Amino acid sequence: MAEPGFWDDQAAAQTVIRRNKTLHAAVDPLLDIEARTRDLSGLIELAAEEGDDSFAAEIDGELSRIDADLEQLEIQSLLSGEFDSGNAYLSIHPGAGGTESCDWGAMLLRMYERWAEGRGYGWRLLELQPGDEAGIKSATMELTGPYVYGYLKSECGVHRLVRISPFDSQSRRHTSFTSVDVYPEVSDDVEVEIDEKDLRIDTYRSSGAGGQHVNVTDSAVRITHEPTGIVVACQDERSQHKNRASAMKVLRARLYEHYRRQREEELAAKMGKKSSIEWGSQIRSYVLHPYQMVKDHRTEVSIGNAQAVLDGALDELMGAYLRVRK
Repeated sequence: MAEPGFWDDQAAAQTVIRRNKTLHAAVDPLLDIEARTRDLSGLIELAAEEGDDSFAAEIDGELSRIDADLEQLEIQSLLSGEFDSGNAYLSIHPGAGGTESCDWGAMLLRMYERWAEGRGYGWRLLELQPGDEAGIKSATMELTGPYVYGYLKSECGVHRLVRISPFDSQSRRHTSFTSVDVYPEVSDDVEVEIDEKDLRIDTYRSSGAGGQHVNVTDSAVRITHEPTGIVVACQDERSQHKNRASAMKVLRARLYEHYRRQREEELAAKMGKKSSIEWGSQIRSYVLHPYQMVKDHRTEVSIGNAQAVLDGALDELMGAYLRVRK
């Protein structure tokens, strides 16, 4: 990065910077824990030599913090997949159920936004289709930071909500389903074949926030890959050209994941096994009535504070999934 001319090629420079951040994210926490452990050992020896127990509370507190950081480092060590260290795209698609499901989709979108903010990750909405009365019909977001995809891949599947519906005048209990899909950002040096003849590209007016400009110009772009039926859209940028470029990045990611899953299913069929990845299955239930609990059906982990989970406290659920999968 210190070489002259490093910034002459902006795309290549950004690739190096992302790689640098990923390496630091892997190494720095370990070096930090080693240094803190040495300091703590010195403090314990000093307290023991002098017979001074006034440091007991400070020692216990630092031990607890180191223990928690070690647990997080252990989880991160499980993220060794090809794209685990990179960025991700996350799509939310409410199921049948009208306004109730659309509202559940918006709740999940907020949950992932809060999770990203809590971990210091960047995120932006690429596409959002509002519901007719409330919530969303669909949304796609881009999340950036070290190991984003590695953590978020635990969220892929169907999420179930049980609650007293705020849209039901009789205050009855409703069950809603929303699917979440997660795709890794695929770098340009990974080959993904896309034939322009297979693409149908439509432009339309953005329906999201962004001022007068987005409402009067056809800047939003929707791309349909006809052989697979995959549809991606982007309306975040003011420029149609930039929206198309962003949509193509999402399409490359989705096609790569589509063909990877297809290969896994074919291999499982040849081996006479059922694929271990059941993308359409219900992975987690969020119960808000008659009691509060979030339960992950893959790991059997249950959390009683459902509101904290909906506010982005997902690390315990993600960590349990990664351990079980490993």
